[in-house]
Amino acid sequence: MIKVRCLGGEQILNGGDTHVCKESYDVALLAAGGVLHGVDEVMTGKLSSAFCAVRPPGHHAGTSTVMGFCLFNNIAVGARYAQQKYGVERVAIIDWDVHHGNGTQEIFYEDNSVFYISLHQYPYYPGTGAANERGEGKGEGYTLNCPMGAGSVEKDYLDAFQAQILPALHEFQPQLVMISAGFDAHTDDQLAYINLTEDSFAKMTEFVADISSKYSGSRIVSVLEGGYNLQALARSVESHLRVLSQ
Repeated sequence: MIKVRCLGGEQILNGGDTHVCKESYDVALLAAGGVLHGVDEVMTGKLSSAFCAVRPPGHHAGTSTVMGFCLFNNIAVGARYAQQKYGVERVAIIDWDVHHGNGTQEIFYEDNSVFYISLHQYPYYPGTGAANERGEGKGEGYTLNCPMGAGSVEKDYLDAFQAQILPALHEFQPQLVMISAGFDAHTDDQLAYINLTEDSFAKMTEFVADISSKYSGSRIVSVLEGGYNLQALARSVESHLRVLSQ
């Protein structure tokens, strides 16, 4: 359907928040494919970690929804690929984009093999991600939302890691760690109202890298999500990569 609509010349999908052109379908396939390649490089030991600098982003796309600039859920596709091709039993996805990854949550909401963790401004677009959204069925307890109020700062995020996220990851013991690396929670990014810096992203990356070193052989696949101030985005990605490359 996405292919037909893009190639048919439609310019706006899903009620107005996802603009496309005829090339969007092919570009979105390349983005998802880039994540699969990153998974291959990490799982075969060619790289210990990979950062997939892909666009369009993906974490708002669900099993049957296009939303929030996202056509395909790149990181969800990558997680399933790792499970199916390499037999990974437990995948952790840490999402620190300023917006809740409602698509990723929906895809894995009843799944206990993928632990989805999100820190995001709340209440804010897309309106999901309350703390009581914890999964259903066998997936209950495998969704962890850490909603952040407008004006939150680095300490709030690091406190959430230490109090909630790290203990949960230690219990889960992921065999592959993936990051929905949105950098729109930067204080210079005017799309939302969170006040992180590039150093904040480095510190969160250090937390994730430490978990990965304990349980997944340091295997990390990081996937770009949001980030709309180009200068802040560049600095944040650099800080993120410096930690991943250590």
